[in-house]
Amino acid sequence: MRRPWQGQVEKPPQENVPRCDLSNPLCPGAVRANGEVNPQYMNTFVFDNDFPALQPDAPEPDACNHPLFRAASARGVCKVMCFHPWSDLTLPLMSLAEIRAVIDKWVELTVELGASYPWVQIFENKGAMMGCSNPHPHCQVWASNFLPNEAQLEDRTQRQHLQERGVPLLLEYARLEAQRKERLVVENADWLVVVPYWAVWPFQTLLLPRRHVCRLQELSDSEKDSLASIMKRLLTKYDNLFEVSFPYSMGWHGAPTGPRLGADCGHWQLHAHYYPPLLRSAAVRKFMVGYEMLAQAQRDLTPEQAAERLRALPEEHYRVRPREAA
Repeated sequence: MRRPWQGQVEKPPQENVPRCDLSNPLCPGAVRANGEVNPQYMNTFVFDNDFPALQPDAPEPDACNHPLFRAASARGVCKVMCFHPWSDLTLPLMSLAEIRAVIDKWVELTVELGASYPWVQIFENKGAMMGCSNPHPHCQVWASNFLPNEAQLEDRTQRQHLQERGVPLLLEYARLEAQRKERLVVENADWLVVVPYWAVWPFQTLLLPRRHVCRLQELSDSEKDSLASIMKRLLTKYDNLFEVSFPYSMGWHGAPTGPRLGADCGHWQLHAHYYPPLLRSAAVRKFMVGYEMLAQAQRDLTPEQAAERLRALPEEHYRVRPREAA
């Protein structure tokens, strides 16, 4: 952190995004790449990705009898979900009711796609630094006919922990972090956010429910309300850290669905990962390269230092404070 920096400096995110620009394919009334016209939506809007990475009719690969060249078809669907009709809003600047509408749509899509697909991945890439090609507030939802690598790893390790200790891994972990508080960022009656003990990204966080919940659709109405609240608090702190629209990749992980809906998934605990890249400022990010790619990731900040910095930040968004003062 003290080393003089002469490396890459990022451009600051665009602050004055037009509220509605019909050249933006995610805006209400805009024409998308396939020629379809978006409806004049007033809240959330979901459509099939015009450039999907997964397709329901993907062909089977050619057979190969060598174990070093195994392949299987990857089938699924990819959807885009707009959070709000306005391009100049992000989740921390939305109202609690608007965030709750996003959560409700996440639940609806998880149920719909999870009826047949074993894995439904909700994820948001926020900011150009994280590969987002459009400033409009949105996420993606991919459903696949297989468990991806991260899901397989979490399924295996959570199952092993339950067998060895008799309690779900992340439920036990949340209780310990709630007691110790040194890595706690924000909390309420139903949820807590921590910089995880194993974090490698500078301000990485983990969002956890306090009770045992396997999937988004198991949340009660009050838990969805409190989830909207804690998301707004966390993301406001993120933006306030460097007073910039804070980039990150985030996503939800829950118990597998589809054919696994009737199976015993008690080892699973619902959670969301947030992976932000910024390190020293709005212009200097962490690079996961060299030793970290070839040997092992390292920490630039300890989890305790990162949590302390986030915890100390105000929960009033920096873009709102000047307007209210005026």
